Amino acid sequence: MEKLAKFKELGLSDEILKALKKKGFEEPTPIQALTIPVLLAGETDMVGQAQTGTGKTAAFGLPILEKIDDKAKGVQAIVLTPTRELAIQVAEELNSLKGNKKLEIFPVYGGQSIDQQLRKLKKGVSIVVGTPGRVIDHIDRKSLNLNAIKYLILDEADEMLNMGFVEDVERILKDTNEDKSMLFFSATMPKEILTIAKKYMRKNMKIMEVKKEQLTTNLTDQIYFEVSEGDKFEALSRIIDVEKEFYGIIFCRTKLDVDEVTNKLMDRGYDAEGLHGDISQYQRERVLSKFKRKSINILVATDVAARGIDVNDLTHVINYSLPQDPESYVHRIGRTGRAGKEGTAITFVTPSEYRRLIFISKVARTEIRREKIPAINEVINTKKARIKAEIEEILGNDSFEETMEIAKELLEGRDALNVIASLIKHSYSDELDENNYREIREISSSSVDKKGTARLFVALGKLDNLTPKKLVELIKKETMVDEKHLKDIKIFEKFSFVTVPFEEAEIIVNIFKKKKNGKKPLVEKAKSK
Repeated sequence: MEKLAKFKELGLSDEILKALKKKGFEEPTPIQALTIPVLLAGETDMVGQAQTGTGKTAAFGLPILEKIDDKAKGVQAIVLTPTRELAIQVAEELNSLKGNKKLEIFPVYGGQSIDQQLRKLKKGVSIVVGTPGRVIDHIDRKSLNLNAIKYLILDEADEMLNMGFVEDVERILKDTNEDKSMLFFSATMPKEILTIAKKYMRKNMKIMEVKKEQLTTNLTDQIYFEVSEGDKFEALSRIIDVEKEFYGIIFCRTKLDVDEVTNKLMDRGYDAEGLHGDISQYQRERVLSKFKRKSINILVATDVAARGIDVNDLTHVINYSLPQDPESYVHRIGRTGRAGKEGTAITFVTPSEYRRLIFISKVARTEIRREKIPAINEVINTKKARIKAEIEEILGNDSFEETMEIAKELLEGRDALNVIASLIKHSYSDELDENNYREIREISSSSVDKKGTARLFVALGKLDNLTPKKLVELIKKETMVDEKHLKDIKIFEKFSFVTVPFEEAEIIVNIFKKKKNGKKPLVEKAKSK
């Protein structure tokens, strides 16, 4: 338990440490290291900023599990989540971390039988994890009493805000006791979240924020492959086949893509299943259960469907489709390289997407290096080496009494080399067949959009006292883009133009989206003549 000693230093009990060891957690993440000692030290209210995939459930869950009395009656803590998927996930995570503590942890959400929830709540629950709508429903039915809770946790607070749950949250808060501890956890920290926190939390409220550079885990090896759209599946197959124990999530843009990739994988004999918005709750729970048990090792999903999935030992995250923005990229790859274990994030990039990849890399402040897709002979040679290693392991560890007689018969009057070769052919001919793979067209560097410039329109001009120097200072201050990239500046009466390289243009336009001059962005790409 050497690495777990770091968890022990935070003040966690041996019971909880055993649960962490069983789950494969090795050392605390930055948000866990920040929050756990503070919450264990005493009652406090807290706002914690933690990106998805940084272990926030354990950050608030571990100290709560330590401090809640498993002999007390009634609900002692409630965790509010924006989606039913996250409610289920948080409840499962807390159950797996409680060790032998006799705590009842139960999720309540729409789409699940209300009668089943009523029966469970009547029997007695220590921690309720739920969506705002269903929690209010139970409050109104008098089946959920929150007037003596010790903790109220708002998980994914910014998503609550985005999904319009603020009024529901405030409605629930009014049905709780004043002496509880309140914990808000959020990937971002919009002012609306802080306003609610200041309104309802006590004066000793603490704000715990993980620095942005810590949000992308350095345990994730990030690479990309330049590949045409039609060759993506072939590239995916090769990547899976060169890995000894592939266990990962493949992200697609649409439901149709998920279905297509999943079906192709299953047709090739891979243990894969898909998740998207059209899949029923029962089916979702069944698929996730199989994935966590590793009875399937490949999960194909959309971003929305994957929200709330928390698996700590993924070897790979594959961006089959490039994510729409840097935040989505960070969220996706944050699912590997966790709990102290290394992981790999792979992104497929078509020639026309290269600029967006560079933009994502720069904004996320992470290095994504280019690699070549494994050649067919590399895949076959890797498989041969693996087969050889497996046979050598069997030779070293097993006894062969039950097969010795047939072996002698086969060797009688035959060359031993031919016998072994025929057995390998019988067992592995399909796996070693080069015809399982087809050629992938090489992407020429000329077809990848790596160079060139963009002309930007600026909705300010001489009438706004704008000069070339002032425009350079404005862009540099807001975007940190070096002034050497700003060329051919033209200042007119009411507007201006500036030319910048493609990569910097993406950054500038994205940052200035929220800065308006009237209804239009202050800076945008100039329209073609």
